[in-house]
Amino acid sequence: MTEAATNFEGLLREALAPVEPPAELAERLEGALQSITEMAADELEAWELSAMRDPRNWVRPAAALVAGGAAATALVVLRARHRAAASPPRSVAGVRKAAGRTLEDLERETRRLLGDR
Repeated sequence: MTEAATNFEGLLREALAPVEPPAELAERLEGALQSITEMAADELEAWELSAMRDPRNWVRPAAALVAGGAAATALVVLRARHRAAASPPRSVAGVRKAAGRTLEDLERETRRLLGDR
């Protein structure tokens, strides 16, 4: 019975071991989020205010706003986390500096995404 429990624990430990994602996953995710953000911005640019009098026309711009906003937010957070992971903090002062850099990265990426819109 002890041998079976040990074997089961070993199998369970092996099955639940952390798995590193493929290296290109972040690049593919970033590309997809960038594409969604650009499509949503294009949809909103094509939007005509005169057509908004009819509530039936509200669906596409609202969906573009929600999808584009979510994709842009995820893209900003993804890029900021990528930069933050490159230099992990080693002390309390390092944590403060890292938090400051993260906020600056969030601001920079947000301005970059929304700057020309």
